[in-house]
Amino acid sequence: MVWGRGSERRVRGLERGLELGFRVVGVRGCPGARGNACPLGAVVGGRSTGGLCAECARLDRAHSVAADTVADDPRTYRVYLAWFGPGMVKVGITAEERGPARLLEQGAVVFGWLGRGPLMAARRTEELLRTALGVPDRIPYARKRAVRSALPPRAERAAEIEELYGRAVALEGWPQSLERLAFTAVDHAGVFGLDGLPPATGVVSELVEGGQVVGRLVAAAGPDLHLATADGGLVVLDTRLMTGWELVGPGEGGGTEGGGGGITVPVRGLSGGDVQDGLF
Repeated sequence: MVWGRGSERRVRGLERGLELGFRVVGVRGCPGARGNACPLGAVVGGRSTGGLCAECARLDRAHSVAADTVADDPRTYRVYLAWFGPGMVKVGITAEERGPARLLEQGAVVFGWLGRGPLMAARRTEELLRTALGVPDRIPYARKRAVRSALPPRAERAAEIEELYGRAVALEGWPQSLERLAFTAVDHAGVFGLDGLPPATGVVSELVEGGQVVGRLVAAAGPDLHLATADGGLVVLDTRLMTGWELVGPGEGGGTEGGGGGITVPVRGLSGGDVQDGLF
C-alpha cells in the first residue's frame, strides 16, 4: 500500500496479521489525474471509488488504454481470461511489460493468458470473445466479494477457465498479428489469503470525517482488505475509498474513540443493506 502527502510517498507491505488502523480528518479532495493537481481543487464524495472529480476523471479516461483512445501504443499487449468465482470469467488486456500486475489489481483468483501482440489486435480479440462467447470485460466488485469465502477447489477453478480458453482459441476471426499462447492456470488464492477465508459481515460504504477503521488484516484481494474487527466481525475495506482523504493514526486527530479498536464509518451488508450507520 502506498501512502502519500504532497510529493512524499511511503510504501507499506500488507502482510496477513498486520494491525491496520487510521482516522479520517478534513474533507476528501480530488488528487488530480496523470500526475497533475486538480485544477478545481474539487471536493469528492465519500462513496466514489474513482476518487476523482468529473473533470479529472475525463482527463484520466482520455489517456487510458481502456478508453480505446490510444491507438498508436507501440508496446506488446496480452489478452487474458480472469476467473473470480463460479460463472464469473472476464476477458481483458494488459501491457506485457506489466506481467500479472493487472490481474492482482483486479483480485483475479485464477487467470490464464490467451495471446500476445499489438494493442489493436489485442483489442479486436477482446471484442471477439465478448461478441462470440458472451464473456464480459468487467465484473462488479460486489459480485467478487460475495463468493470469496466459498470458492471451489483449485482444480475446479482451473478447469472452468481452461474450458473457456479452449472455446476461445477455437474461434475463427483472430487477428493474424496476435500470437496464441499455451494455457497455464495461475492461481492467486494463496497470494490473497483466501484459503479458509470466513464470510464477510459487512463492507465499508464510505469514509467520513472523524471516522476510524481499525482491524487485523486477514486477506487482501485487489483493492479489498478483509479486516477482522474487535467485535468479531470481518469487514471489507475497498482501499479506493481512501484516495484524497487525510489519514492519521487512530489515536490522533481528536476523535471520540481515541486509539480504541473498531470501525466507526458507515458499513453495509454484502447485499447492499446497512449494517451500521456512522457515528457522526
